[in-house]
Amino acid sequence: MNLSKSVSKHNFYSFLMHAVFLALAKNFMDVDTIIPSMLIESGGSSIHIGVLTAIMLGGSSFTQLFFSPYLQNKNFKKKYLLLGINSRIASLAGLSLFLFFSLSLSSDARILFIFILITIFSFSGAFANISYTDILGKSVLPDSRKSFFSISQVLTGSGVLISAFFARRVLMSRQFPENYTFMLLIAAVFLGLASVGFWRIKETVASGYKIKGLKAFLDAIRWEIQSNSKLRYYLGFVNTLGISVAIFPFLILYAKENFQVGSSEIGRFLIFKVTGVVVTGMLLFLISKRIRYRYLLYSSVLLTLFIPLFVMALNSSSGFFCVFIVGGIVYSLYSISINGVLLEVSDNQNRALYTGIAGAGNILPALFPISAGWIIKAYGFNTFFIIFMAVVTSSLFFIYKLHCTK
Repeated sequence: MNLSKSVSKHNFYSFLMHAVFLALAKNFMDVDTIIPSMLIESGGSSIHIGVLTAIMLGGSSFTQLFFSPYLQNKNFKKKYLLLGINSRIASLAGLSLFLFFSLSLSSDARILFIFILITIFSFSGAFANISYTDILGKSVLPDSRKSFFSISQVLTGSGVLISAFFARRVLMSRQFPENYTFMLLIAAVFLGLASVGFWRIKETVASGYKIKGLKAFLDAIRWEIQSNSKLRYYLGFVNTLGISVAIFPFLILYAKENFQVGSSEIGRFLIFKVTGVVVTGMLLFLISKRIRYRYLLYSSVLLTLFIPLFVMALNSSSGFFCVFIVGGIVYSLYSISINGVLLEVSDNQNRALYTGIAGAGNILPALFPISAGWIIKAYGFNTFFIIFMAVVTSSLFFIYKLHCTK
């Protein structure tokens, strides 16, 4: 069945509905500020931060490679999308309940339970993302996609900005662990409302590309990587520039260790990051039809390199607001680009497969946070920042070779 304009429009708004409520939830479960801060308050170290960051960012996406063979063979994927998001809701609610009764436990037990529930939360998100990408690609017409990503950034950014102030007040209103208990409970409620948007989606176009068995799946991966040079370079820049979104938990650790920042400052950092996301999303929405993804990626590289250079020059926490504003800009640029480029290098028949293959591009983003925790503990933050900048700089080669046409 072909995708009509009316169905595409219906799905466009359904995806936006999900995006808005997800935005309201994000600040209460922010992986760059709230979750790392919660882990540190529970007794976590730089090693713990590195491992948890690897699970949340790189590791969860890498698991898409294993989910992809199963989901690729499903013509319609809406029920698997709902399974993924409902699992995320349950894990957040469970973590909230656990934290409420966690004071009687040792810090090691708290950290263990946090790892288990955040792993479920992250991996179920990876499972859902394959279906999300496939359904979005075949349920919204191509000429509406870039507008979707841009207007989504504007609307969700506005929602995030509003909720950031409430998140900061909740964070400051009570002591640990009650403040994080309420934060995660609110996030679970908003994520539940976001799932309504997925229930409304009309999945009318079937996915026709089938894979039989593990060997056939591995052969398909090998063939696609060999035959599609854009896919190879896409994996290259995801492997390198992808670590740009992994630095923020370590910036929180840096601020706590060097400037003894508390919940109030963490809440401010969150607001500054959101401000960067909102402003960037609005600007990109206005110029979305006149700018190519490659220029967004180049801008993301330059701004990412600015962050560690600026941090190393700081003498107090007062300048951190600039770091997180720039971080919000980088997050926005990278998020829009990585999703848009993946849709460009794939098609309706192989998109779920490509989403799984893209998970392989998260090998370095998955390993880097783990090694970063060890590097920081053994050699300090300055060494970590230098290695970080070297990896990000190498992404320029892959972006140049990608030659995005849109």
